[in-house]
Amino acid sequence: MCGITAIFAYRGDAVRPEELEAITARMIPRGPDAGGTWISPDGRVGLGSRRLAIIDLSAEGTQPMWDTRRELVIVFNGEIYNYAELRASLERGGVRFHSHTDTEVLLELYRRDGERMLGLLRGMYAFAIWDTRARRMFVARDPYGIKPLYFADDGRTIRMASEVKALLAGGGVSGALDPAGAAGFFLTGSVPEPFTIRREVRAMEAGTAFFVDAERGRGNVQRHFSIARVFRDATGDALVDPAVFVRERVDESVRHHLVSDVPVGVFLSAGIDSSALTQIASTHASKHAPLHTFTLSFPEFSEAPLAERFARETGTVQTTRNVTREEFLADLPRIFERMDQPTIDGVNTWFISKAVHEQGVKVALSGVGGDELFGGYPSFMNIPKMVRFARLPFASRAASLLSRHPKARLTGRYGRSYAGAYFLQRGLFLPDELPEILGEDVSREGLERLSPLAHITTALAPDPGTRFGRVAALEAALYMRNQLLRDADWASMAHSVEVRTPLVDAWLLRQLAPLLPNVRGKEVLGAALPDYLRTRPKTGFFVPMKEWLDLPPDGTTTRMRSWARRVWETFA
Repeated sequence: MCGITAIFAYRGDAVRPEELEAITARMIPRGPDAGGTWISPDGRVGLGSRRLAIIDLSAEGTQPMWDTRRELVIVFNGEIYNYAELRASLERGGVRFHSHTDTEVLLELYRRDGERMLGLLRGMYAFAIWDTRARRMFVARDPYGIKPLYFADDGRTIRMASEVKALLAGGGVSGALDPAGAAGFFLTGSVPEPFTIRREVRAMEAGTAFFVDAERGRGNVQRHFSIARVFRDATGDALVDPAVFVRERVDESVRHHLVSDVPVGVFLSAGIDSSALTQIASTHASKHAPLHTFTLSFPEFSEAPLAERFARETGTVQTTRNVTREEFLADLPRIFERMDQPTIDGVNTWFISKAVHEQGVKVALSGVGGDELFGGYPSFMNIPKMVRFARLPFASRAASLLSRHPKARLTGRYGRSYAGAYFLQRGLFLPDELPEILGEDVSREGLERLSPLAHITTALAPDPGTRFGRVAALEAALYMRNQLLRDADWASMAHSVEVRTPLVDAWLLRQLAPLLPNVRGKEVLGAALPDYLRTRPKTGFFVPMKEWLDLPPDGTTTRMRSWARRVWETFA
């Protein structure tokens, strides 16, 4: 796990060493264990890395890393969970390695398979490989977009890094506001990819790759994974017992996500997802490296008693971290300083990651993705219902007469499509509210460039084919990617902690997709849990900010809208 930097002056002047160093240094919390930079002899290419040592803790794992022939050099952020199997395959073909890292496996896979290598990888990743033979750079990001990668390309030089703020720290990229990113934040609570909050910076899209060379610059984007396509193409064995199959595949994913040369923990609430992961992971933990579990507790609200009881029963090393209003207020300036882009979430992950770091643990599993995978959100019922209702002849008039809520009155206008219904379901502010917040000009340009409904619709191409598949694709490609995964990344890496998400796994999705529309996945996942966890009402993983910041009391949406304005003040 690292923070990475790549600069390629494909038509520009030489890379400035001080810029490369400044970008890389900004990411020291992401990788406090080691760091390095490299600039090519002609000065056109620069790579930088900060390392959080997880696999092969020796100096051989330091990046930028060369292959044994010194023809390929890489900077890589993430983990490849099936690297041992891939390494064995390469060794059978005669490849020799100088380290035991997954990073070097990527180099040798690229040598053997080129861009086709991406179909073999199980993991989370963002990497750039400089090929001295072809004098071009290969850049790729994982299927779900768990690991971030941002770039600024001015037509002469492309600059890439794991953080938006890191790119700005180098001094070569303008910090001018992007109206599309600003509009997206207030509409949804996070900045929708590929936009960022800075006009010159773009997010590399999840599940894509591209080449950069001196002749053409940044080449065409190649899409190697699509959530919507997985659902569209889903086929399965009709003789499979769905419950058994789901449990076996989740168990397999957890085992892969436990690969590590350092102790591993789990974020444990009293919810189904984190409890099931804890239960499974505890069965695979070594007696010499017991599983650690971490729970947050607040004076205003606590799931700690149930989590602690479950931890005792599963034999984990439990840590309950109490967080007070005073600590929250003391941490708030640093939270905003490390928050890479505006978001209404992430504070919960900040404190649980802080607890993990305090105990000297570097890796933690998270239950993020369970609701998107198994249909745990109300949206899985609400959105199809809204679409059916909105398509009725009288829907628009009925909605305006029967409800005073602004969103309900817009059902006839937006609710006829899955994209529009999702927009209403997940929306924070409405488009006509933006001028008051951002001003007329910024609001107009932002909405024109973002085109919210068209943007949402891209998550449904190709059509997933079922109601469940459509909502699952929307939730995973939008809410989960832009908010949950991004927040998990910046908030955990601020404390030098790697978060792994066994339920956000492309291999797992491909195997389960044929079953998901017709199986109660949450019930299957929690079937082996004790009754006191399995039957309790669903609660969110949240911080009591209403009480701590005196936010308006009338409803969750109102509180989040007030918090969004507070966050915005630090970025505007």
